[in-house]
Amino acid sequence: MATVRNLKIKTSTCKRIVKELHSYEKEVEREAAKTADMKANAADPHDIKQQENVLAESRMMLPDCHKRLEAALTDLKGFLVESDLKETPEIQDAQTIITEIEHRFQIPEA
Repeated sequence: MATVRNLKIKTSTCKRIVKELHSYEKEVEREAAKTADMKANAADPHDIKQQENVLAESRMMLPDCHKRLEAALTDLKGFLVESDLKETPEIQDAQTIITEIEHRFQIPEA
């Protein structure tokens, strides 16, 4: 039972990080549009500088998220290799998540 529970936790971790990464990508797009709008409307230079800092901070989160996703994916793959679980819905869910992540983010298969 503990191994099925651990598999669910590791699979959910990958799903959560993918959602988080998607959220940061949207935030970067939104902040970039806001920065461009401020520049086009000749906003106060100090406000533009502050907005550029916000955009830079949002962009810094993307590589961190990618690293965490790669680590979680590696952990999930390693767990699947080491576990002695039979074909279960949890195993199929984990394999689906692995495939989706590798395809979407071009993470090389190990």
